[in-house]
Amino acid sequence: MKVQAIRLGVNVDHVATVRQARGTPYPDPVEAALLAASSGADGITIHLREDRRHIQEHDVQRLLAESSVPVNLEMAVTEQMLDIALRSAPPHCCLVPERREELTTEGGLDVAGQQQRINEACVRLADANVRVSLFVDPEARQLEAALVTGAAAVEIHTGAYADAAAGAAQAAELQRIREFARDAAAAGLQVHAGHGLHLQNVAAVAMLEQIEELNIGHSIIARAMFVGLPAACAEMRQAMTLARRSLQAGR
Repeated sequence: MKVQAIRLGVNVDHVATVRQARGTPYPDPVEAALLAASSGADGITIHLREDRRHIQEHDVQRLLAESSVPVNLEMAVTEQMLDIALRSAPPHCCLVPERREELTTEGGLDVAGQQQRINEACVRLADANVRVSLFVDPEARQLEAALVTGAAAVEIHTGAYADAAAGAAQAAELQRIREFARDAAAAGLQVHAGHGLHLQNVAAVAMLEQIEELNIGHSIIARAMFVGLPAACAEMRQAMTLARRSLQAGR
């Protein structure tokens, strides 16, 4: 049986981070998104944060109007963000946790701990034809809760894997991801993954056949500073593709 291809979603938040550092109109994250799409990205991810530290609402609107590939809007489960999502109706929305003091998203969404609130958000977004995914840690209780929401997908938070020391610790985190991906797919959810993935650690995750999409931002934008964005996207695409080919060859 043929192993399905894996999609690459490129997160362009940190292009906007550089722009906001000086308050200039450049670099333009929308321009970066369009360049990434023309360089092999299957989708573009942007996170509209409450404090607007990088992506702005006008970026969301322009990208939705101009992108040739699907846009995935990451957002906290707040009334303000839900209103924005319902008005702009992106094709995809990923619900994530958010704390003002964090440098980046530090963990998965506690779906089990706020079940009713997230259930209601998923219903409202689905009624607006927005396909919802939930950014969660690879834990059984979060999977059970995610299944109740009616969300179409889960995105596995791979931060613990990315931060683990090579060897037994990293292998243990990878096993957690593997088991969660298997169980989520078996339950009928689409499975995505992301956070902290780069060229040196992406292959092991890309080889998990239940994972259909990886969303990667920081490492691609950082690499683009040295080789350019098209080359950085191509390098990541190649690493993911080679991992899938290895999986296929091992069958």
